[in-house]
Amino acid sequence: MSMKTKTDLDARVLDIVDPIAKDLGLRIVRLRVMSGKRSTLQIMAERMSDGLMGIGECEALSRAASSALEVEDPIRDAYVLEVSSPGIERPLTALEDFEAYTGYLARLELDRLVEGRKRFRGVLAGVDGENIDINLDNETETAQIPFAWISEAKLLITDELIEAGQKARAALDAETKNNTDEQE
Repeated sequence: MSMKTKTDLDARVLDIVDPIAKDLGLRIVRLRVMSGKRSTLQIMAERMSDGLMGIGECEALSRAASSALEVEDPIRDAYVLEVSSPGIERPLTALEDFEAYTGYLARLELDRLVEGRKRFRGVLAGVDGENIDINLDNETETAQIPFAWISEAKLLITDELIEAGQKARAALDAETKNNTDEQE
């Protein structure tokens, strides 16, 4: 199981949707099939080129994924499909996420106890092979945590993250405006 999925069903659906996303120039960040009164298939994705995700990409992935899932039919019950960007407090699910968000505050949850705990919080300090470097709160030395031990990780909101998000949003808005101007 990868950090992109939680269950065998999630993994089966990811196997169907992932190649479709790649064909659209997108990377699946996380995929979850959540049960309830009505099941929900939640897909978080972003462009491989710059990590952004516009409404057009959400719509394209939603249409293409819906068609493929209708044919393959991995989810027995009726479900609602939600396709979105990962958002500002994004999950970190791949080594490249930890590299891309070096310098930002994150929370990691491990699949085992390390020094008597499973949860760690600190500023990401990069990637070294298959290990995540993190400057943990209240620690002086940089800790190294094997990527394979991490069960969940996400960015935490800080002023720096909000500022970076606003810049990315402005870039996406400008791109959308340029595309709209070109179509007129």
